[in-house]
Amino acid sequence: MPLSDHDVKLCESCGARIRWTVTAAGKRLPVDADPADDGNTAAYYDGTGRLRSRGLTKERPVLEHHEWLAKPHFATCKNPPARRSSPPGARTRTGVRPVPWRPR
Repeated sequence: MPLSDHDVKLCESCGARIRWTVTAAGKRLPVDADPADDGNTAAYYDGTGRLRSRGLTKERPVLEHHEWLAKPHFATCKNPPARRSSPPGARTRTGVRPVPWRPR
């Protein structure tokens, strides 16, 4: 069954077609819009219509039910955004760690 294009967005960096999924940890993960035979992520629509994803692991290495193979867009983006780093004046921790209070 072909996927509909109702939830397809364009990547802001490279303009490729992507779909935003939600992982089991609640994080957003962009995947390429079209299924990929060499993907390592299982994507599926849950009962509420939300696009979910999970990584293929040793415990669950195959697709289940209505899942399809997807590839995370981070692996295929032609123009990935620059990696974020801490600002130049970032706070560094110094000093002594406080000891837990104990009655004498």
